[in-house]
Amino acid sequence: MIEVEFSLAVAAYLVLAIVSILALWMLSERRKRPGLFLSEEAFFWQCNICTHVYVDSKHSAISKCPRCGSYNKKEEAV
Repeated sequence: MIEVEFSLAVAAYLVLAIVSILALWMLSERRKRPGLFLSEEAFFWQCNICTHVYVDSKHSAISKCPRCGSYNKKEEAV
């Protein structure tokens, strides 16, 4: 019978468990697909006060500038 010290057995178990968890995590991350970013013109806003350009996909008519806090109205294209 092979004799193994208790501390060596615990260390081997912990190393094996950590390596297994890391391998599973890396495989799951590899399978994930990056999300698509829609860069439609309707989502881009430019503040009329501070001229900051930002993205706001939630609002269609009025949006609040994240930099200065002023409200902006979407101007129709001519």
